[in-house]
Amino acid sequence: MAIVKRMVFGRYDYASFFCFMGYAACSVVVPVVLLQIARDLNFPLAEGGKGAGGALQLGRSIPMVISMVACGFLAGRWGKIRTLGAAMIIMSIGIMLAAWSPVYGLLFAAVAIAGLGEGVVEGLATPVIQDLHVDDEPGRYINFSHSFWSVGVVGTVLIAGLLITLGVSWRIVLSLASLFALISAVLYLMPYHGPQRPDRSETLHWSTVCGHAWDLMKIRRFWLFFTAMFLAGGGEFCLTFWVSSFIQLDYGGDPWMGGLGTAFFAGGMIVGRMVSGFLVRQEHLKELVVYAALGGTLVSLFPPLLGAGAIWILFVLLFFIGIATGPFWPSIQSYCVDRVKGDSTMIYILLSCAGVPGCGVFAWLMGVAGDHFGLRASFFMVPACYLLLGALILWDWMVLRRERRSGDTGVEKSQE
Repeated sequence: MAIVKRMVFGRYDYASFFCFMGYAACSVVVPVVLLQIARDLNFPLAEGGKGAGGALQLGRSIPMVISMVACGFLAGRWGKIRTLGAAMIIMSIGIMLAAWSPVYGLLFAAVAIAGLGEGVVEGLATPVIQDLHVDDEPGRYINFSHSFWSVGVVGTVLIAGLLITLGVSWRIVLSLASLFALISAVLYLMPYHGPQRPDRSETLHWSTVCGHAWDLMKIRRFWLFFTAMFLAGGGEFCLTFWVSSFIQLDYGGDPWMGGLGTAFFAGGMIVGRMVSGFLVRQEHLKELVVYAALGGTLVSLFPPLLGAGAIWILFVLLFFIGIATGPFWPSIQSYCVDRVKGDSTMIYILLSCAGVPGCGVFAWLMGVAGDHFGLRASFFMVPACYLLLGALILWDWMVLRRERRSGDTGVEKSQE
């Protein structure tokens, strides 16, 4: 049995940990306090406002995709580290503007500004980790680093839910999330002369960046992973965005209970990602995704079927769904780098351009379905996403087995 090597971290690893936590705080703080925002800004969720609530996530996703497309050019010109630091500042400004928006329209615009920064973070944070550990099973480090997204989710939903329950204004809660995001900006931008060098020494011309993207888009196999990421984002964010409101509306819970439910889901994601990072070797990422998708599909069928008095059973189910969900995003990306020949940074960027719209589209669709059929029924979108996701990666796994039997490595075949 192969020995799993000890993981070693440096300055930019820790900056990335805070980056994921700050990104998570700014992403989920709005869903946690959505009922209070909706009440103050006149789109109450209990009276047909779920579509407007879900549209906030869709409105955030569009500028995220725009900035993700641009971040390859920005990183080629200024480097990934400086670009990430600037993105965290933009994200912080957007959430601070959202905190003090007097009407829905300005809130929507502020969330979109935050999305510009979040898109760069989504596009570049993972490639930085890949480049830091490219020769040392990067999939392990990516899974472990992504677990800090879930750490940020847990901390945000619990603290925000508690503060709202204690009567603190949602505007103060959003402001605190905004300030927390600046920690990683400082770590990225302050001078550093240590051994970690995640950036190329030369700048990349825009035509080179476009060439990397075009080369990938010509590969049919790449689109399989692109679709899988869209579904992974949809399944994960249906739960991240709507669980708190679901608990408050369908179970009569207060904001603290809503935040606690989201924390159980995110806590499961922490376990799923950290355990995967510590124990799952790079060559077993495909098995990890397929088995997690199957388990996630089965467990996520049950929450819509629970009665109103089974809230603690719901929390336990959310925890196990989180364990299954955790490895999807980072593992699909890292596995794609193994299976598709091309620039790894551009692979991560383009796959995030699939995952983020998946988050927005499915969060919005779930809100629309919730207005028509209730949030409980709309939760069946989650197992549907996971089942299709697992089927796609299973298909590629079967193709890989055929390639190995015929003597191909799989990378050359990926050009077809």
